[in-house]
Amino acid sequence: MSAAPAYLMHTSARQPVSFSRGQGASLWDTEGVEYLDAIAGVAVTSLGHANLEIAAAIAEQTTLLLHTTNLFRIPWQEQLGERLCLLSGMQRAFFCNSGAEANEAALKLARLHANARQVAQPQVLVMDNSFHGRTLATLAATGNPAVHHGFEPLMPGFVRVPYDDIEAVRRVAAQSPGIVAVLVEPVQGEGGVHAASAGYLQALRQLCDEHDWLMMIDEVQTGLGRTGTWFGFEHAGIAPDVITLAKALGNGFPIGACLARGKAAELFSPGHHASTFGGNPLACRVGCTVLDIMQRDHIPQRAAASGQRLLAALKRALGNHPEVVSVRGVGLMIGIELNRACAELVGRAREEQRLLITVTRGTTVRLLPPLICDDAQIDDIAARITRLLSPAA
Repeated sequence: MSAAPAYLMHTSARQPVSFSRGQGASLWDTEGVEYLDAIAGVAVTSLGHANLEIAAAIAEQTTLLLHTTNLFRIPWQEQLGERLCLLSGMQRAFFCNSGAEANEAALKLARLHANARQVAQPQVLVMDNSFHGRTLATLAATGNPAVHHGFEPLMPGFVRVPYDDIEAVRRVAAQSPGIVAVLVEPVQGEGGVHAASAGYLQALRQLCDEHDWLMMIDEVQTGLGRTGTWFGFEHAGIAPDVITLAKALGNGFPIGACLARGKAAELFSPGHHASTFGGNPLACRVGCTVLDIMQRDHIPQRAAASGQRLLAALKRALGNHPEVVSVRGVGLMIGIELNRACAELVGRAREEQRLLITVTRGTTVRLLPPLICDDAQIDDIAARITRLLSPAA
């Protein structure tokens, strides 16, 4: 199989494998070889592959109604919006098709907030090593120079500071009167699986209140159970003004959401923002089905317990490993940082251990297994990673 298909733009470095089917936390390639999936489509298939309840909802809805337009009321959209708001403490929802689009909506809310405050040159505070998407605005918000290359000049209007450093935020606040919002991930996934401290997020909330900034939390990767709670911000006991979601909300079906409360919830009016496909009946019925399953099966609590089990097993096995700098994580969002570049481990894990992993920031193995993994599968992931990192005999 070609790693660069002739008729596709070269936007991805594809691995030399193609999968024909999946079930739960397992995938089978076109040759019938089974793999254990420890990335879940990068935190997307949290309920596993080929979930029969989701498949049934999709099949039925395709025979009823796929799309109308947001010029009409869409009951499934209204139901999903209500459920997400009740879960998160937000008041209004906007639906789109991806995490990047959800973050674009949040950034437009920040601009409208600036307009209401008559701030002529608004700025959004963002963090080093962050990732918010690849559209022009979310690319500029992202704190990774590697993904900026070739797309300069970046869109203006962002001030960047170190992550989890509240004193840096205070210094910038004193120097930059145009700041109107903060956009932050509770755990930086693409940035190497680094979690913000509760005190940091609490202090950010206080600064937002003092300066009339919107506190916007990017929960695209962390949201809906991944960290062991419904939302990553819950670990800090705070209430954001804006939340963005995607990934797990559709379990593989494209859907994103931007949720807001208070004044942020009232900023959009007709003509300010829209999405042709966003919030269509099929996507929103899938989202409701995902929430049905997660609530019934206590998925966030399962993720918390499984994450503790996996983290403990990895720390026991790798705590004294000469190449391992750190084993860290929150819920089923685990990073194993090495003291060297380790991109080759992705291919080796696939070929030698039949395990699917990613490496982020060059030196960190990232594990994002489906949240429905049982104890045996969690132990199997830890065992395969340990074998992968064991010195050759």
